[in-house]
Amino acid sequence: MRERLIESTRELLWERGYVGTSPKAIQQRSGAGQGSMYHHFRGKPDLALAAIERSAAELCERAEQELSGPGGPLERVTAYLRRERAALRGCPVGRLTQDPDVMADPALRRPVEDAFARTRARLAGVLTEAQAAGELRAGLDPAATAAALIAALQGAYVLALAAGDAGVYRQAVEGALGLLT
Repeated sequence: MRERLIESTRELLWERGYVGTSPKAIQQRSGAGQGSMYHHFRGKPDLALAAIERSAAELCERAEQELSGPGGPLERVTAYLRRERAALRGCPVGRLTQDPDVMADPALRRPVEDAFARTRARLAGVLTEAQAAGELRAGLDPAATAAALIAALQGAYVLALAAGDAGVYRQAVEGALGLLT
C-alpha cells in the first residue's frame, strides 16, 4: 500500500502540482483509505516528500544509465539527450520547479535541487571525458555546457507543451547536440 500511495502521489504531482494533489485525490488514485495513508505517512507533506524523492532518484538513475552506458563519451551524452521522454507531459522533476508550494518548502525543494545538481555534475564529468578523448574542443567549459544541455532539455519540454507537438522537443534536442559538434 505504501508503494501505491507514493506512485499515486508522484503521478498527481506531475499532473496537478502540489496544491492540486489533495489527500482525497491520492486516496482515490491509490485505492487506499484514509487510515492506510496516515498509517504510512504523517500527512500530505510527508507523502509528497517521499514522492518527490522517488521522482528525483529516478531522474538521476535514468541519466546514470545513459551516461554510463556503452560507447564513447559523446555517444553516451547523445544517448542521454535522445532518450525517449514523455515530451508532452513535461519532466516530472522539472515541473516541480514551477510549483511555488514545492519551491517555498526547503524540504520539498531539496530533492529537486539535488537531482539537477547531481545530473549536471555527472554530465559535466562525461563532457570532460569527451574533451580528453578529443571529441569536444578543449576550450569548452564542461560544467557550463552541462548546465546548458539540461536547460535545453527542460526548455524543450516547455516548447513541446506550448506547441502541443513532441516533434518540437526532438528538434530542440537535435539543436543542442548540433552545438556540441
